[in-house]
Formats: sequence, C-alpha cells, structure tokens
Amino acid sequence: MGLTQTPSQSQKSNKKRIVIVGGGFAGINLGRQLKDQDVEIIMLDKHNYHTFQPLLYQVAIGAIESDAVGFPLRRIFSGQKNFAFHMAEVQKINPEANTISTSIGDVPYDYLVIATGSNTNFFGNKEMEHFTMPMKSIPEALNIRSLVLQNLEQAMVTSDPAEREALLTFVVAGGGPTGVELSGAFAEMRQNMLRKDFPGFDVNEMKIYLAEGKPKLIAAMSEQASVKSKEFLTDMGVTIYNGVHVQSYDGLVLKIDNGVTLNTRNVFWTAGVRGEVPDGLPPEAITKGTRLQTDEVNRVKGYSNIFAIGDVAAVITSDTPNGHPGVAPVAIQQGAHLAKNIVHLIKGEDTEPFKYHDKGSLATIGRNRAVADLGKFKFQGFFAWILWLFVHIMSLAGFSNKLIVFFTWLINYFSKNTDNRMVVRYFDTKTMMTDPVAK
Repeated sequence: MGLTQTPSQSQKSNKKRIVIVGGGFAGINLGRQLKDQDVEIIMLDKHNYHTFQPLLYQVAIGAIESDAVGFPLRRIFSGQKNFAFHMAEVQKINPEANTISTSIGDVPYDYLVIATGSNTNFFGNKEMEHFTMPMKSIPEALNIRSLVLQNLEQAMVTSDPAEREALLTFVVAGGGPTGVELSGAFAEMRQNMLRKDFPGFDVNEMKIYLAEGKPKLIAAMSEQASVKSKEFLTDMGVTIYNGVHVQSYDGLVLKIDNGVTLNTRNVFWTAGVRGEVPDGLPPEAITKGTRLQTDEVNRVKGYSNIFAIGDVAAVITSDTPNGHPGVAPVAIQQGAHLAKNIVHLIKGEDTEPFKYHDKGSLATIGRNRAVADLGKFKFQGFFAWILWLFVHIMSLAGFSNKLIVFFTWLINYFSKNTDNRMVVRYFDTKTMMTDPVAK
C-alpha cells in the first residue's frame, strides 16, 4: 500500500492504518506491541533514530559518544512486517480529512497517535532562547560539548582576567533531574579532567552555579532525595540558589532575581519543557498551552481516532489534574497500553483506562553518588548509583550500545577521564550556530 493512498484504496482494505508521529519511548513501545496485529503501522519522525534522552548530559560533557545514545528506528523494527518508517517533518494535522500534511506529502490514517515528545520551554523569553544552551537532542548535546571545550581552550590563552572568569563560569538554570545531573557532571569535569588536560588551570577558577525556582532540588522526588542531592552538589563545590529565577542573560551578563549578577559564557537551560504539539488541532485540545489534553484512553479531547502519549500528552483526571510526569516510564507504559486499546477499538470491544504504575525514580549526581526513590524504599549514595548505572544501561536500545556504554563507563571510572572531548563541530557563540568544520 502506498504511503499516500487512503486505506480504502488498498487491496487489503480490511487493515486499519495506524500512523505514529514520533520515534521516542512512547511511539516505539506502541509500534512493538502491535507487531502481531492485523494492522498497518506507519511511523513518521524528522530523525531516523531514537534518542535515549536520559544520557544526553553525558554526551554534552564528553563522557560517552553521541552514537551510544542513538539507535536507528529501522533497526528497532527490523523484521516487523506490518511496520514502515518514513523520515518526514509533520506540518499539519487535518482531522476532518483524517490526513497529516508532511514534508513528503499527505499521509492518511484510520488512527493517529501523536508521540512527539517534548522540547525546551523558554516561557516566551526570546533572550534566553537565543543565548542559553538547551539539551533535548543529540545535536544540542554536541553543541554544549563544543561550547564547553572551546571556552576552556580560550580561557587557557586569554590575557584578559574578566574574559577568563566569564569563560570559566558555568550556570545551570533548572534544578530538576537533568539540571542536577549536569551540574554534578561539570563538577566532576572540574575535579578530574581539568587537572589532567589543562594543567595550567587552578581548578578553583572554574565556578559552577545551579539556579532553581523551587525551594528544593528535584522537587518531584522525596525530601530525602532532595536534601541529599543538594548535599552532594555542595560537597562537590557547586553553588546552589533555590527559590530564584534567572531574569536576563545577554550572552555575557546573567542576572538572577536574588540580586546575583554573573559574568559567564556558559548558561545551560534545563528549567522547563513543553510538548511538541503539531499544528492543526484546536486550542481547546491543548492544556495550559503545553500539552495535548487526553482522556484515560489517551484520546485527544474532542476526537475519537486521534491519540496522544508520552511527554506531549496530559491525561487529565481527578487523580492526575496536571497529567502524568514527563518521564520515560510513563511514555513506555502508555505506548504499550494504547496498543491494547486500539486493538479493542478495532474489534469493537470496551477500552481500559490507563493507570500509571510508578516503579520509582533515580538521579545521579556523579561518581558513587545517586539518589533512589523506590516506593517505600529510599536510599542514597553508592548503591543508588550502581542501580542507576544498571537501569540506564539496560534501557538503552541495541545490544551494541549497552556494551559500548558499559565499557566506556568502566574505563572512565578507573581513568577518571575520557577520550571523547574533541571539538569536531565548531559552535559559533556569536550566531549560536554550529559549523561542521572546526575553525
């Protein structure tokens, strides 16, 4: 059946066409669970690979290579006969016609599943959007790696003390899991890599700040995890400001609403996310302007054959008035559950409401330091770190990626360094754009 044919034009018109937009955790698990069903699955994504976002910060600091957190979508579904992938950008959803307008043409559907994930939320601040560094994709993580290494190299040769200070001042905006992990990674970089690779530096010249708007770090986790995370980071030399917001940043001067002003060339934005909502759906289907509102079957508000799962979706119920957290386990469970419900709908059977089973939360702050909330069991330190390592390795797509990351971490652990700190994509701080050829 051709991609742009309507289902009725197919010789196998009894097969319902399910179009999945997005190859993240939600979309992948939906597609996999439909493997043995008599349906036609088409997945669309602007990239031809799946990104394991929880480890992007390790790409950003050069701890692992970017290939290790990406895996070809075609490989994931290799051998699945009812599945087809097409690399395309979605331009608009046309609900009345049951089609999607894309960069490769209009694609009809019987059931549409929006699994587009989330992107950085700058809350309308164009200055922050232009001058700070987000980290939601592999290219963005590589941009951070280039920026950090370029600034360290520049700090080695500049004769201007003020410029040197700005180049060696690192600010992370946002104290959720990503912000905490990135701050800890910078602190380890200062302690280990800076001493070995840049012997001319006094490590105390590199300053690391973490600014968080809430009264505590990783607020979604337990009080014990929050307190211990702050203790770990403080011991590692990170200066933490809670209950504050970054007011402005023009590429050099950063102002925080507690009166602190910092001269810095390195500001990393992890302070918020918003769902990647495609055009074409009415405003009433979007809750708080950031996510698609769905019912307990993950149907988008106002539609019977359009669904949303993962970070882009908000299942609004009395138990979840703000939707579920935007984490991988939610997306994975929603993908698997929606597969069952779509089969029920095709067969004319009753659907089952989605219930999220929270298996716990983990965050690492650096070598031998992590926090774990597993139901009633809450612990911090070395064993939490070991658990974090195991869970993340096992969650990677592809056996080769699991081995690569495991052995890379093993070597890094004993050497306290990494070989992945090369500037192969020059980042121009004036235009905030990359150049594939280092200048």
